[in-house]
Amino acid sequence: MSTVALIGAGKMGEALLIGMLRRGHEVLVAESNPTRAAELAELDGVEVCTATAAVAAADVVIVAVKPHQIIELVADLASSIRATTPIVSVAAGISVRALEAAVAKDEAGRQLAVIRAMPNTPALVGEGMIAISPSAGCSGAQVSMTIEMLSSVGQVVVVPEEQQDAVTALSGSGPAYIFLVAEAMIDAAVALGLEPSQARDLAVQTIFGAATMLRESTDAPAVLRGNVTSPNGTTAAAIEALERNELRAAFTAALSGAHARSIEMTAEFSSDS
Repeated sequence: MSTVALIGAGKMGEALLIGMLRRGHEVLVAESNPTRAAELAELDGVEVCTATAAVAAADVVIVAVKPHQIIELVADLASSIRATTPIVSVAAGISVRALEAAVAKDEAGRQLAVIRAMPNTPALVGEGMIAISPSAGCSGAQVSMTIEMLSSVGQVVVVPEEQQDAVTALSGSGPAYIFLVAEAMIDAAVALGLEPSQARDLAVQTIFGAATMLRESTDAPAVLRGNVTSPNGTTAAAIEALERNELRAAFTAALSGAHARSIEMTAEFSSDS
């Protein structure tokens, strides 16, 4: 198994940590919060150490700190990272170009390989969706090793970096859309007379079951929807109301807004660096 350096162990860092431990990887964690570091040190398979020591011994470096911290951090650590070790950033808005500039060629002529990754919060339960964009200097072996690491918390796809803003709008922010839909369904069901806990159970299982059908079926969503929509039935009445209230337009506006903000964030961090 490979050795992973995890720099930062917040929500996303913790999700990645748990998944990698489950796969049997050795994880070297650098965490600046002493209380948090002490908690992590109690986990089997985790060694808490300095960031410099962690990256020097790692096969893959995963940086899970706040976006405004990452450029200075990777620049400081670059000289300690082996040439064969890819640096994976899970920070929103930080481009491959900005990462490459931070770990630019040193006196020995090295150019470290960097990978931009966009995970989402279901990684916390092992069902994340992670899109990665490798730099041109990444080898096939480095990309494969990164995919193997990240697949411990969900599914991984490789996309051109210019698609990362769209990925952010869809899967990065997407869990919040589903949580909002669940909220709305539960509130509506309570208004119809169900107990809140009962409404929650019904809504959650319905969403989970529908998502499972989508994943396991080869049919398009429209086909699956049609299969449960009898003419003049209850589902047809509900779908008609959703269409009349412009559900599609609302989602188009939501993703467009998230996409635009992702572009702005990338531009802001690029100008800062």
